[in-house]
Amino acid sequence: MAYAEWQSPPVGKKTRAHVANNSGNNEWYTPPEYIAAARACMGDIDLDPASSDIANRTVRASRCYTKEENGLTKPWSGRVWMNPPYSRDCIKSFCEKLIDAVSAQNIETACVLVNNATETTWFQMMADTSKAICFPRGRVKFINEFGVRSKSPLQGQAILYFGNDTARFVESFSQFGWIGQSQ
Repeated sequence: MAYAEWQSPPVGKKTRAHVANNSGNNEWYTPPEYIAAARACMGDIDLDPASSDIANRTVRASRCYTKEENGLTKPWSGRVWMNPPYSRDCIKSFCEKLIDAVSAQNIETACVLVNNATETTWFQMMADTSKAICFPRGRVKFINEFGVRSKSPLQGQAILYFGNDTARFVESFSQFGWIGQSQ
């Protein structure tokens, strides 16, 4: 749209940030190329704590917890892949549980795909605890339950790495975008 075509909202009409317009659907699955990178980085995936039968067809974790099983109430350990539900309360709870499990040294290594909501408390906690973060060049085109890739989501994403082999994470995920590492 050309600059001259841009119009402000009508007077008195409230607008929301584009990310506030999300559908509320938590059933968006990770594209296989990101799972392949996670496997290359971690060797295998022992646990997906926020999964479904459909998602695990791609993730192929040894253990996965579905919504019905409530992974927040279960123990987490090993090599973890997590693409948590993105609703505000859920994502915060899943991220806090992951940080707790990493701090307790129950998790050997983890890759976490989340929105790059850098202004949120949960993202700041994840960034402070992670060893590296990949910010993809473009937005991740998630897959729906029918295997169809989404249009560009409303917000960009980040993949956070927790573990001791940042070189392997960089090697596996640099194909997607810029990577920053903690010191």
